[in-house]
Amino acid sequence: MPRIQSIEVCAVALPLDRVTSFARRTVSARHYGLVRVRSDEGLCGIGFCYVGSAAGRLFTVAVEDLLAKVLIGRDSHAVEGLWAEMYQEALLQGRAGTVMRAISALDTALWDLNARSAGLPLHRYLGANALDTVPGYASGGYYLDGKTPQHLGEEMASYVAMGFQAVKMKTGRLSPAEEEARLRAAREAVGPDVELMMDCNNGWTDVTQALQYMQRFEPYRPYFIEEPFSPDDIDNHARLARATRVPVATAEIGYGRWYHQALLEKQAAAILQTDAVVCGGITEWRRIAANAASHGVVMCPHWVHAGHAPLVAATPNARYVEFFWDDQVLNFRRLIDRQLGQRNGQITLHTGPGLGFDFDEQEIARHARWVRVDGSAR
Repeated sequence: MPRIQSIEVCAVALPLDRVTSFARRTVSARHYGLVRVRSDEGLCGIGFCYVGSAAGRLFTVAVEDLLAKVLIGRDSHAVEGLWAEMYQEALLQGRAGTVMRAISALDTALWDLNARSAGLPLHRYLGANALDTVPGYASGGYYLDGKTPQHLGEEMASYVAMGFQAVKMKTGRLSPAEEEARLRAAREAVGPDVELMMDCNNGWTDVTQALQYMQRFEPYRPYFIEEPFSPDDIDNHARLARATRVPVATAEIGYGRWYHQALLEKQAAAILQTDAVVCGGITEWRRIAANAASHGVVMCPHWVHAGHAPLVAATPNARYVEFFWDDQVLNFRRLIDRQLGQRNGQITLHTGPGLGFDFDEQEIARHARWVRVDGSAR
């Protein structure tokens, strides 16, 4: 019966090699929250989350001052009960934002620890639907100074040349005509049979504006339009879903099963991009996925493929893993010691126990230091 002996936490500010732009913001660095949960059997589970482009210290405070005391000395297999206690402990400070991301990281670490204790890869420990590989889509198409539609098309075509049959690009930053030109170039470059996704990153404010774009986009058959509006603007997501033939995808920064229930009830999304290290951890992600299945809704989780590939492998209604082939956008890759590979667009699952990777301690030491919950530093 493994009991949680100690928790260590750090926040890492990791500069991007190049400034990256979305529909409504520009990012020059990414802040990550990391945790290690150690058992009295000598095993360690790891968890992590993306905190944003600033204020990563909020994550450390949430773990140290609110959540660690719930876990220390407890049986790590009591995952459901520990989740409920962490949520209740942070009821006033949390339920969303960085505190919920801290719960997500700790919950992920518990699942990783327990799978390592059992000697099983996480997807097998969860109950696998796929044993060896899962489908991935290549994510990119960001805005860069001087990047023309032709350059965008060449980028998308390069992913297809790697074997991907699904790719994603950004949209929503420029005028409808300019965005149509970008989409046209991408479609012509990848051909008619590749799934071509579009990510708006909350770029639009109302359905009238959105339709000025979507009416131009529909002839190019996008696989989905992602996050057209603010994540909390569920009603406009639902209105757009009724007004366009393109499936609406959202929920990458959705918190908790209750927010997702509202999306499902209002038929605001055909695809949920729920992120396990945002929504409340693996425990909450699985609840959301099961509920989505009962509504005929697909899961295509957002962001870190190393963490989401096992979940997609264990979930019948999960279709794709978002895959970043280098560290220019998803620089979290620099903080772990083993990377997932891909062949012909299929992501190869780790065979080692738990998540199948550990943190790269040398890289982390360049940017941050671990702190134990008792305040002693390493």
